[in-house]
Amino acid sequence: MNIHKSINYIEFAASNIESSKAFFEKVFDWSFEDYGPEYTAFTTLGMNGGFFYSDKSSKTSNGGALVVFFSEKLDQTEQEIVNAGGKIVKPIFSFPGGRRFHFEEPSGNEFAVWSDS
Repeated sequence: MNIHKSINYIEFAASNIESSKAFFEKVFDWSFEDYGPEYTAFTTLGMNGGFFYSDKSSKTSNGGALVVFFSEKLDQTEQEIVNAGGKIVKPIFSFPGGRRFHFEEPSGNEFAVWSDS
């Protein structure tokens, strides 16, 4: 459903679209539809978006926005990310309200995962 003034779609750069697709399919159960060799769209819980081919990536160190996932099983999600080829760039740490960690997916984009337990 399209809701006026809501975030409706998000796009990420990807230097290796196939590796990024495989990673998000495995860890987060995303579904993809390709639109040529340089773009793929994804469908997931609560948000749709896509990956476009680029040699750039989004990291907090270069001013990129940080997309944060929620997990009821933080340690398990961290291991699934590593097993799928992700790189932990900030190990699990506590903050008021929960715990989280940051990771890079195969194309180098930084994301985080948090839990309230």
